[in-house]
Amino acid sequence: MNKLGVALQLAAAMGAALVMTSQGVRAADYELGGVPVKEAQSPWQVRLRGLGVITRDSDRVDGVAGSDLSYSDTVIPELDISYFFTDNIAAELILGTTYANVDGEGSLASLGQVGKTWILPPTLTLQYHFNDFGAFKPYVGAGVNYTIFYNQDGRAADDLDIENSFGAALQVGFDYMIDDNWGWNVDVKKIFLRPDFDVTVGGNRLHGKADLDPWLIGTGITYRF
Repeated sequence: MNKLGVALQLAAAMGAALVMTSQGVRAADYELGGVPVKEAQSPWQVRLRGLGVITRDSDRVDGVAGSDLSYSDTVIPELDISYFFTDNIAAELILGTTYANVDGEGSLASLGQVGKTWILPPTLTLQYHFNDFGAFKPYVGAGVNYTIFYNQDGRAADDLDIENSFGAALQVGFDYMIDDNWGWNVDVKKIFLRPDFDVTVGGNRLHGKADLDPWLIGTGITYRF
């Protein structure tokens, strides 16, 4: 083969290499020292879940024997965003809003529906993920919740005021990854939430503490970028 032919072959080989480079060959598509190299995943992950909010319903109204208020359980859509600092350590922020009907119980049962409130409970947890079980990836977490009660509306009550409150959060769950990006998630959180409240009934201003302590039980899809 003459020098021109060799030069053309070298040029063609170099051109092919440049095309492959410009297309961004994935690290998982080549080997380093005979060992496949996997492309690093993005630290960001999102989940979309259906979430059941189940409250404890054990309120204490000061000075009214046998009194109680109950809060309706709800099912809502919920979005969470996670950031992985390492393969095992992540932070998760959940976002969602729901409403609750507030009903009289015990000695307040005759009041029926006392009022209604919307609830915004952003919760931030720090998680530890176990990555030794293949596609099954369990995790545990703990963190803090800040619940905002808004658009509060008294019904049988002349006025209803549930105060915004901080609470601790515990979490356990798992992702079952179908591939590198998509998975199925099951998640359970316990929020220790006990806000103060004031309610006015028949001109009487009453104060108490709502022992809500809700369970947040959800399932949905996971996407890892």
